[in-house]
Amino acid sequence: MVQGRTRVILGSEVYEYDAGQFMLTSVDLPTITQILGGSESHPVLSLLLKLDLDIVREVAGDIDLHKMPVESDGSAMTLGRITSELLDPVVRLVSLADKTKDIPIVAPLISREIIYRLLTGHVGGQLRNIAMFGTKHYRIAEVITWLREHYAQPVKVETLAQMAAMGVSTFHHHFRAITRMSPLQYQKQVRLHEARKLLLTEALDAGTAAFRVGYESVTQFNREYRRAFGNPPIRDISLLLGH
Repeated sequence: MVQGRTRVILGSEVYEYDAGQFMLTSVDLPTITQILGGSESHPVLSLLLKLDLDIVREVAGDIDLHKMPVESDGSAMTLGRITSELLDPVVRLVSLADKTKDIPIVAPLISREIIYRLLTGHVGGQLRNIAMFGTKHYRIAEVITWLREHYAQPVKVETLAQMAAMGVSTFHHHFRAITRMSPLQYQKQVRLHEARKLLLTEALDAGTAAFRVGYESVTQFNREYRRAFGNPPIRDISLLLGH
């Protein structure tokens, strides 16, 4: 975050951060983001950098992560203070926007440096855990990736637990600790966010969007959509487009 303030809602938890801070999310989470206090004279300015988990693990392979502290059951989302060591490569990455010939070669190198700073930084515990092959965090992350790709399919927690090579209760505990929601709540939130995207980008009606993301009942979809976003689907999209 360079300028302004942002609020991120994850389930029942709320995170707020402003200039000089960053948010690190080590797995893909369905969140709601609100911009706070922006104006035409003082707009919110921020940078989003999506990390390639394969590259994270490559960089982690060159670091002795076992000597670093780990997070036991912390959330996959955390806030940190931007240090000079992290700010320097971020600024260099942004400056490449005017040097298009350098981007294919230099940008991946700078991105690896940023990943290194995050892995070795004071809030990189969850990212380190997920980068270490075979840990419970790594296995939960693999299940989350599968859920994101198959969110519209019916799924049983027992099946997900088998994917993670865990007992059902152990899997449920670790999944909730990392994502702040149960596996089925996570799937529901992903479905609702994807439905909202479809309503916005493809001008679908609520029923079609509901079936596309895996709902069998339009009534249930409307009820859960309103609970998540504050308004029924059509009104919510109308307000978003109107603003």
